[in-house]
Amino acid sequence: MIKALVIAPQWIGDAVMTEPLLRRLAARGERITVAAVPWVAPVYRAMPQVAEVLVLPFARGGVQWAARRAYAAALRGQFARAYVCPNSLKSALIPFWAGIPERIGYTGELRFGLLNRRLPNPPEGSRPPMVAFYSALSGESGVDADRPALQVAADAIAAVLAPRGLQAQGFYVVAPGAEYGPAKRWPAGHFAAMAARLEQPVLLLGSAKDDAVCNEIAEAVNSVRPDHCVNLAGRTSLDEAVALIAGAHAMVSNDSGLMHVAAAFGVPQVAIFGSSSPLHTPPLNPAATVLWLKNDPSYQPPLDCAPCFKRDCPLGHTRCLNDITPDRVLSVL
Repeated sequence: MIKALVIAPQWIGDAVMTEPLLRRLAARGERITVAAVPWVAPVYRAMPQVAEVLVLPFARGGVQWAARRAYAAALRGQFARAYVCPNSLKSALIPFWAGIPERIGYTGELRFGLLNRRLPNPPEGSRPPMVAFYSALSGESGVDADRPALQVAADAIAAVLAPRGLQAQGFYVVAPGAEYGPAKRWPAGHFAAMAARLEQPVLLLGSAKDDAVCNEIAEAVNSVRPDHCVNLAGRTSLDEAVALIAGAHAMVSNDSGLMHVAAAFGVPQVAIFGSSSPLHTPPLNPAATVLWLKNDPSYQPPLDCAPCFKRDCPLGHTRCLNDITPDRVLSVL
């Protein structure tokens, strides 16, 4: 059995989209250990093909040469192969310093000596969907058909739901955040108007950065329907958030990491896109509906500016999100 180390991406959505790669590696007999930063490690704990998850102890930003070299020294002799998912220089240092014989990844950022099996970087503007991008590291064909899948045991879901008085499929999850910026976030007022009309209770999920907008939504909803909406942003671990999404009746979100988590569980969902494009990072879920005004022929005038991939709307109107109404979301939810 080949022991393989996978260096994980640092974004939740990207971590989800590496699952088909890991499934391919496990199917051909590789024993997989994933090295991941703390905020994505729980995603890998929901992948049964992963034998071990190593939580990397490094702070955000900076190469941290000495810390990485020391960490790599402790891994020497443990792995025969490494797959480096991110394109950065620092992500390739640990496999190199650990002396792992076979080191696979994209050419990336100045990594010619660090990787000895390099895939060429796709040309700018023609990068494949992210699942195929990561699955290609396996060296196998047919990667375009891959779809991520996560699993959490029913008793683990129940352990998170029971203390909150919830039953599986008895609530909605709403994730109004998007780490990238405002041009990916449906307005808080729209979220509140939609959530207030849902029959089952609503849980708001997100990071501590989303607490303010989630408070705004919860207060607006509960002013008309007391105790209907609960703000859990920053109040759950990612392991708990993953279990809550897995147990939800349905989910509504922006284009975000939690959107991809819901997709990988096959949870019915509505995914709202603004400045980004579902052609590149869609929720790969047959139970998903994507709302994106760019490809809606009935929407006039057309959104020639989309997708702009900006953090803030450069034109100042954010029509791509403001003009998706709560009624529209409810009609497909």
